[in-house]
Amino acid sequence: MQSLQEKEYKKQFVETFPGDDSGNTRPRQTPGVLYSKALPTPVKSPSLLAWSESLAQELGVQKPVDQQEVDILGGNKVTASMYPYAACYAGHQFGNWAGQLGDGRAITLGEWEAPHGQTYELQLKGAGQTAYSRRADGRAVLRSSVREYLMSEAMHYLGVPTTRALSLVATGDQVMRDMFYNGNPAFESGAIVLRVAPSFLRFGSFEMPAARKEVENLRKLVDWTISRYYPHIQGEEKVLPWFKEVVARTARLVVEWMRVGFVHGVMNTDNMSVLGLTIDYGPFSFLDNYDPNFTPNTTDLPGRRYAFGKQASIAYWNLGCLASAIAPLLPGTEELVATLETYSDLFYTEYYAMLGRKLGLDQVREEDTELLTQLEKMLATVQPDMTMFYQYLIELPAAQQEEPAIVAHFKDAFYQELSGKERELLVDFINAYGRRRSANAISREESQELMRKANPRFILRNYLLHQAIQELEQGQDTLFLKLQEAIQDPYSHRYDEFFAKRPDWATQQAGCSMLSCSS
Repeated sequence: MQSLQEKEYKKQFVETFPGDDSGNTRPRQTPGVLYSKALPTPVKSPSLLAWSESLAQELGVQKPVDQQEVDILGGNKVTASMYPYAACYAGHQFGNWAGQLGDGRAITLGEWEAPHGQTYELQLKGAGQTAYSRRADGRAVLRSSVREYLMSEAMHYLGVPTTRALSLVATGDQVMRDMFYNGNPAFESGAIVLRVAPSFLRFGSFEMPAARKEVENLRKLVDWTISRYYPHIQGEEKVLPWFKEVVARTARLVVEWMRVGFVHGVMNTDNMSVLGLTIDYGPFSFLDNYDPNFTPNTTDLPGRRYAFGKQASIAYWNLGCLASAIAPLLPGTEELVATLETYSDLFYTEYYAMLGRKLGLDQVREEDTELLTQLEKMLATVQPDMTMFYQYLIELPAAQQEEPAIVAHFKDAFYQELSGKERELLVDFINAYGRRRSANAISREESQELMRKANPRFILRNYLLHQAIQELEQGQDTLFLKLQEAIQDPYSHRYDEFFAKRPDWATQQAGCSMLSCSS
């Protein structure tokens, strides 16, 4: 284990690419460079609120033993081998070209080499202004920082590819925020998350040099990304095989989101990782009631571009933007378009296989497509609590049952009394499912084991996060600590105190059902 203070940090990204080394954090356009130096702005009194011990063990990072090391996590100290910088990238936001964006409130300190040889970027989120902060202050509040810290770790334990969070630090400063951009700003407690990933490169990282016609920078970035993160891709022509793998990773990522009921909320191209990771946690949510049209992001209303049921198609659209960005590196676009068009088959093959595991099927046969379509229609109409429905499905008696017994079995997962049509859809699906399950080539116990591995019993619901944040703001961390434990074991019964539907009070509560991009 090595201390944050004594580690020799690598800085291969800044040594490879052109950057603005001036340290000037005045917001501005930075053509020709892929990053700008940005020293964190000191805060009043950084204190460690949370530490991910499992991630620390994986990285070989020693937990801070003194204030100087906490100061690193709070942005008050930079070691001699660090080179703090903000990355320059662009993006399409809500379907529109936004031009230069960049790390407006994130500063990468350096690259940490773990004992197993993998290198990770350590990045402070909320550490102050950068050249890409535009009209903002580069800070983050406790509310958004707690959400990112807990959720990125929760996704890891759910088995969803994700960036992670090593620490959560309170800054002792107050930060002015207009939570819903409605003209009601207020001071909130400041906080900083140290987040970790092999790379924070995103689709927008490639869109930026492409838009500026900086083809040499684009080519160099693609070559470096492949050699560093896709070293198995060999041969003279690497761009298409690399894009094909990004397409596949993105398809698998969205399938995993759908498996656990995760809604990202702001799938702009600058929030899409080229490593196939969940990145940039903002107005996210898990589904409570199964509503394909649900978006947790107030900025996404009324169009609901980033609703739960649209995430697969939006990922395809975003991949199209990445394809356009790398097109200048290829002699033509025919093969590029053909590679992009593999997305649909890849996604649905993975998606149906995932649904099969959630249902405990031995395999997904061609004739099972009808059952899976029936499942989706029933869920979207009945809108049971998604997590609880699948848990009760695991426990469904093997013997055929009549309508009253079936409805009673799932009753705790319903948010409203079922209509006659809804009861009919539920019963018809359960009967069809029972017939298919009886044809399994595996035992009932093996089927249930498949289902337990595919269906989480604990999810980090927004109302729980809201309650934990409220307590922390009052100086209490009881619920926060419980949630920090529960996220590490989401498939067991150990935390059944949280196995419950969203309470009625949370349906319209700000911070539970309604979130903004600043969340």
